Amino acid sequence: MISNKLPKIWYGGDYNPEQWDAETWSEDHRMFKLAGIDVATINVFSWALDQPDEDTYDFAWLDEQFELLHGQGIGICLATGTGAHPAWMARRHPDVLRVDFDGRKRRFGGRHNSCPNSPAYRKFSAALATKLAERYGSHPALLIWHVSNEYGGYCYCDNCAAGFRSWLQQRYGSLEELNRSWNTRFWGHTFYDWEEVVPPNALSEEWGGSRTNFQGISLDYRRFQSDSLLDCFKLERDAVKALTPDIPVTTNLMGFYPELDYFKWAKEMDVVSWDNYPSIDTPHSLTAMAHDLMRGLKDGQPFMLMEQTPSQQNWQAYNSLKRPGVMRLWSWQAVAHGADTVMFFQLRRSIGACEKYHGAVIEHVGHEHTRVFREVAELGGELQAVGGELLDARGDAAVGIVFDWENRWAIDLSSGPTVALDYVKEAHKYYDALAKQQVAADMIGVDADFSRYRVVIAPVMYMVKPGFAAAVERFVEAGGTFITTFFSGIVDERDIVRTGGYPGELRQVLGIWSEEIDALLPEQRNRIVLSSAWSGGAEDAAAEAQRQTAAGSEHAGTAAAGTSARIAGGASGLAEYECGLLCDLIHSEGAEVKAVYGDDFYAGMPALTVNRFGAGRAWYVATSPDEAFLGDFLREVCAENGIEPLVAEASAELETAARVKDGQRYLFLLNHAAEEGWAELSSGGDDLLGGGASVAAGRVSVPARGVRIIRQRA
Repeated sequence: MISNKLPKIWYGGDYNPEQWDAETWSEDHRMFKLAGIDVATINVFSWALDQPDEDTYDFAWLDEQFELLHGQGIGICLATGTGAHPAWMARRHPDVLRVDFDGRKRRFGGRHNSCPNSPAYRKFSAALATKLAERYGSHPALLIWHVSNEYGGYCYCDNCAAGFRSWLQQRYGSLEELNRSWNTRFWGHTFYDWEEVVPPNALSEEWGGSRTNFQGISLDYRRFQSDSLLDCFKLERDAVKALTPDIPVTTNLMGFYPELDYFKWAKEMDVVSWDNYPSIDTPHSLTAMAHDLMRGLKDGQPFMLMEQTPSQQNWQAYNSLKRPGVMRLWSWQAVAHGADTVMFFQLRRSIGACEKYHGAVIEHVGHEHTRVFREVAELGGELQAVGGELLDARGDAAVGIVFDWENRWAIDLSSGPTVALDYVKEAHKYYDALAKQQVAADMIGVDADFSRYRVVIAPVMYMVKPGFAAAVERFVEAGGTFITTFFSGIVDERDIVRTGGYPGELRQVLGIWSEEIDALLPEQRNRIVLSSAWSGGAEDAAAEAQRQTAAGSEHAGTAAAGTSARIAGGASGLAEYECGLLCDLIHSEGAEVKAVYGDDFYAGMPALTVNRFGAGRAWYVATSPDEAFLGDFLREVCAENGIEPLVAEASAELETAARVKDGQRYLFLLNHAAEEGWAELSSGGDDLLGGGASVAAGRVSVPARGVRIIRQRA
């Protein structure tokens, strides 16, 4: 439970009373009651109000809001306000101003505009956090600390350059080790003095945002900047914790945001919170995967949905309205995947600047007679009725999908083999294929406990960090099923290639080695050809390819190509699928070949292998397959491992998720279609949103863009 001061799913959002007068506050409070709102996040961007100069603090307005909100029974999520420094700080302490990727010193403006290695910023932000904790730490309305806001953005100033050199000294210890780790003999980059190291940006090693001459340097700078911003968070966290040790601390993350290593950040947070802003055309499984990733950051612990819009956003290219029912549907989707709060940005719509067209609970018209407010109030009533029953309920997935930010950075920085490789998209393909089969999956880090799962999938595990391969081997040897893909096991944590053959440290458990990697043009496709019996041995083409490649024959490609052509030309009992993007040319070293390529000079070479290792099996998917392949493949893998779908069958756009608590399973049926959906339940239960009415096993309907929560025995 986030806080026993409010033992229910929190309902509220960002509130900016400093932008309004007392008469408006009174109306806000009246409407908050109508909507069932019980939490307000305040002081998010109020540093300039809280501290008009470096020696003066003025909390009169905040004192008033604490008393008014508490008097209305509304708990407070108190932000430290440090997401944007005041103008006076930029003028008097210019070291707080960032230098951008192109080497330009910024002026005052915007937000998230502070250098994370600025001595002035660190001093003043920690001091403000201390002042807030001294003043409000014992106030009964305080529920949680919200440090800063949506951390992000890199800096390339002299303070960051000096900080980077210190960070490198701590990481590597000596210039000799640094030079070895970065392979600096390439292009004459050997460093003889720490002062010779400079940040990699448009003035030195990088161009185009993610293109670089030296992956090791650029990768370490991303680690350093993520750590620098994290240090800023920890300074404020420690300041408030010193005075309020029992009040939880969070900061709002942003799903798949690329610049920060959220697994590392989550270790420093009491509870993960995040801001969910999908577009109207975002696949609902991608949003679900983001929720599961946020839950996975802290080993399955429930998280906070800190922000979502009640209707439309203001910053996307096309800011569509949420259709009737969608706000409720997406709110319950967050809860289904582990959220213990439902909160909005914003509670009242601003009248000026760039967020005046961002949706709000209270629109510019200023009253409750709007579609958006009616929907917000209806959801508030449901959350009130459910109360705390769902709090702390956890997932119990049997499949884990590995996601790693440093691996993502390394892939993005790679100088090949294709600019089209998108780590998030490749991970989502596997998540989506499982979701379409109503199979739950956790998003987990590289250091997760794999033994809790029957199947672990690590798509495009390009970077294999120390200990990962050994953990995979232990998992498979003990009976687990491991799946990885093309472009895996290539480099170590320094982005230095593991010589001796890809997939490096994963070669033994996979029983294959990869000779070459073919990059296909966007319009190019190859084929995956396999036996119709997934659980049986691969037939003619695969067997021939295995014999040829195991022997290392120089004419393997030609011979196998002829075999494959015969099969593709009309042999019965074989399935074919499309593939593209990248094709690894692999050889078996004991792995069973389950499928082969159908085209090009490597036709007949293995495209899918499985290796028995101890009591388990390790699969290698050597290319990026189409949706049909992943559906069939993962269905077979789940069946082999006794993994049951959450429902026996469901309509096309119906999403399922489950949370478990105290012997009860809460099955969420979320219909994303604009028409009625359905699901086939293997066992009945009680309808949580229907007053506890009994629901029988069999087919149940779910209204268009509707939600049902079925309480069952776990």
